[in-house]
Amino acid sequence: MSKIVVAVATLGRPDDVADLLEALSEQTRQPDHIVLSVTDPQSDLPDPEIYQDAAVLIGSKGLCAQRNRVLEHIKAEYDFLVFFDDDYIPSKTTIEDIVSFFEAHPDVVGMSGRLLADGILGPGLSKLEATDLVKTYDANPPSEANQQKPVNDLYGCNMAYRVSAIGATRFDERLPAYGWLEDVDFSNQLLARGKLIKTDAFVGVHRGTKRARSRGKPLGYSQIANPLYLAGKGTMSKSDALIQLSRNIIANHVKTLRPEPWVDRWGRVRGNWLAITDLLRGRLDPERIVHL
Repeated sequence: MSKIVVAVATLGRPDDVADLLEALSEQTRQPDHIVLSVTDPQSDLPDPEIYQDAAVLIGSKGLCAQRNRVLEHIKAEYDFLVFFDDDYIPSKTTIEDIVSFFEAHPDVVGMSGRLLADGILGPGLSKLEATDLVKTYDANPPSEANQQKPVNDLYGCNMAYRVSAIGATRFDERLPAYGWLEDVDFSNQLLARGKLIKTDAFVGVHRGTKRARSRGKPLGYSQIANPLYLAGKGTMSKSDALIQLSRNIIANHVKTLRPEPWVDRWGRVRGNWLAITDLLRGRLDPERIVHL
């Protein structure tokens, strides 16, 4: 019987972790192992009774570093690994659906599921809003849900992998803090080993929680530095990198006219221009954000 690990790298969101663990406890197929990668259990995790059956990995801060600790922790006895963001709420059949799809499609090495909603695009979704969406879906799921769309990379809030395909591949810790585009970089490296797909075979809601999110200036810098860095590595095409950073620059500048309350647009603009200045001076470096 196939075994699956659920991994969550989290920082400063104990309530969200509790909500996700509650959703996992209601799965029709329980994960064989849950791993929580944190920097400080007291500030990152809820009451210990809530996560007593999970493995807790403690170490340095940074999404890539925290996810790499997971990769070092899991053993070859596990067949599949799924990374969920701490503010992701899965359908009650998500774990069962991931395992079933991987077993039925041996050529697929990684996949992201369908999002019923993505709060990252707005002010974020409450637990109630997210769970209502999931319950509505679970009450009347489609009779056939196995569409596949080949992609070059996966979405980090809900990305599942075949463990045997990961091998020695690791997240790039030169992408510090929240690791902007770390999901693109990591997943793209597995394309040589099989298919990456976006599928509706499993679903959930990304709440897009705004608590503990980074200041605008470092993120604005990463919006320029990271796409260009990945283009240099070859894990993102030059055209995609230019499109990505152009959209970010335009959106940040236009939206300073009417900035959203949950977004530090002026900070992002300052970060964009600092990165552009560093690029012209030949010193653009994704790791610089740790000093901003």
